Amino acid sequence: MPTTMLTGAVLSVAVGTVLYLATAKAIESDAQTRFRGMARTAQFAIDARIKSYSDVLRGAAGLFRASNEVGPDEFRHYVEQLDTPRNFPGIEVMNYARSVGPAELQAVDADVRHRLRQYGMPEPARELRPLPGRDSYTILVYMEPATPQTLDKLGLDLEARSYIRRTAAQSRDYNTIAASGFRVRVLPGPIQNVLAMRLPVYRGGMPIDTVSQRRAAYLGSVGIGFGVNRMVNGVLEGFPVSGVRLVLTDLNDVPQEPGENRISAVLYDSHAAESLPPAVSDDAELLKASLPIEFNQRQWRADFSVAKSALYTRFDLYYPWMAALAGSLSTALLYALFQTMASSRRSALRMAEDMTRELRASQGKLQATNEKLRQLAAHAEQIKEAERKRIAREIHDELAQNLLALKIEAEFLANRTRDKHGRLHERASATVRQIDLTIRSVRQIINDLRPNVLDLGLNAAVDWQVSDFARRTGIACELVEDETEYHIDDQSATALFRILQESLNNVARHARASKVRIDLHRHADMLTMTIRDNGIGMQPGSRNRNGSFGLVGIEERINILGGSFSISSGPDTGTTIVVTIPVDGYLPGTNAFRAHDSDVVLPAIA
Repeated sequence: MPTTMLTGAVLSVAVGTVLYLATAKAIESDAQTRFRGMARTAQFAIDARIKSYSDVLRGAAGLFRASNEVGPDEFRHYVEQLDTPRNFPGIEVMNYARSVGPAELQAVDADVRHRLRQYGMPEPARELRPLPGRDSYTILVYMEPATPQTLDKLGLDLEARSYIRRTAAQSRDYNTIAASGFRVRVLPGPIQNVLAMRLPVYRGGMPIDTVSQRRAAYLGSVGIGFGVNRMVNGVLEGFPVSGVRLVLTDLNDVPQEPGENRISAVLYDSHAAESLPPAVSDDAELLKASLPIEFNQRQWRADFSVAKSALYTRFDLYYPWMAALAGSLSTALLYALFQTMASSRRSALRMAEDMTRELRASQGKLQATNEKLRQLAAHAEQIKEAERKRIAREIHDELAQNLLALKIEAEFLANRTRDKHGRLHERASATVRQIDLTIRSVRQIINDLRPNVLDLGLNAAVDWQVSDFARRTGIACELVEDETEYHIDDQSATALFRILQESLNNVARHARASKVRIDLHRHADMLTMTIRDNGIGMQPGSRNRNGSFGLVGIEERINILGGSFSISSGPDTGTTIVVTIPVDGYLPGTNAFRAHDSDVVLPAIA
């Protein structure tokens, strides 16, 4: 007895421990799933903001393409109408850079200095001068809003950096948004980055279908600069839980000019940008999610993290202990019950005998029920085939005939308007073509419901199905049959045709075969059809897979007809299906078979 109690206690503690660990793991997995869903929502919000910035850029480019004479006042009014602080938070500046040659630099420089004086800004120390080896320059001429920080960039040559010059040339040649990834520091503090996007502007009225045409029509580019902090902070403000850390990293390198410091890959770090408590250092106490963000052909990675306790409720903290206690108590009770049942062996044996008798009785009832269900399935199959036949015939007699009449009228109209009404003739011809497509679709629907070739006999139906399968799939098919015409009842012919149809569909979907052979022969009073392919065979267990009723349906059809069904498969031999149904017998001198469930003798077609 002490040993039994000790065994029960150890088993109860073990089960409680397992339930505690499993419950804690399930709670953590649920929290991870919820956190990843929150992170995806934030990812979509960042993607949407980047998309809205691209739309603003395209709108600005459209302004310059609509009018080749957009001045600084028009550009300023356009930017003011956008109301970017409210509608597009994060956009710090919008600008326009004009593409000029060496001969135009002096005039552009004078114009920039003149407008800086109008704004009360000191003239820049830099002077625009031609440089050896360069035949084009892209100069910032419009900046909005006009603040001391933005006006300081007025007159800047965007092509001074070789990497940006290559990026801009590619954007000009292929009419795409350029994003070099170069960071501009505009505000003090850690990781205060401003990124730029630019879109080429082409002269209105000029073609831009080819690279040479786009270069000839190129006027310059419009650009926006947006603050990563302002863009992302707005997204994090809507995060469902607090204390989330987001680190935004640029996965693409930004080439540097000689002598420049390497640019950090981190674009944004919420714990560095704000005054937040120190992050949890133990990774085991964190939930993490890393998601990709695409920024105009540059790849970013958004790393979200938060302390697990932020997503746990008080119930989540106590639930593993409750599960462990419930598991231990349940195991103890079950163990005690087991010991009690073990001591009552005779009662259990008598109960087993009673259950065996009841099981046998239930098995007999189940067999009777299965037989009724089989008969019901056979009746339902007959009704379904009859309904398919009726619907196919009605479609053929009504819809197909109406479509044919409509086609004749449309062709008559097309012929009458050929020489006098070109546009009407074209519309009428298009209608004829559409009617042809509809007729083909109707024919396909009729064939799917019940091919008319079944009315010509089993041989013709099998030959048509094999030819159609070879045409649709490109799989070589060989049909081997007796020279005798098989005239059997419609139910048997339909069943064999459907079995062939289902088997060929399985070959096309699963077998990876290059050749299929179909044999149709009579052996005494039995008609046998064999479908053999050279494919990969059936996967182990695929025949009994849940939701797979193709082979079950074939077997039931054959059982209803009183026939037999067998299937063999191997990786080197392919799959072979053999179905056999009884016929009442071959009638000598008549070249025909009598259907096994009909007294009518059908002569074979010579």
